[in-house]
Amino acid sequence: MADTAAFDCQACGACCAFNRDWPRFWTESEAEIERVPRRYRDEASAAMRCDGDRCSALEGEIGRSTRCAVYADRPVVCRDCMPGDDACRIARAGPGLAA
Repeated sequence: MADTAAFDCQACGACCAFNRDWPRFWTESEAEIERVPRRYRDEASAAMRCDGDRCSALEGEIGRSTRCAVYADRPVVCRDCMPGDDACRIARAGPGLAA
């Protein structure tokens, strides 16, 4: 695993704009999903709503300054993505951010 200090999520956001099929609800209970405001959920696909490949809960500019509007209630798949892991590095390569 890489030095996680080199991977500042709030200055990146690439993992939240990598693939519209990625921010799915897998193990969340109905109560957990209900905590995510409806405007950020895609009820038809049991996932976070995306605008293109970008999660609708991602605010800011990728590679500069980002934040998650539902951070405390984000899906498990989002919680599992760790700074510097393989998924992080793959996502960062898309917009050309250094790995």
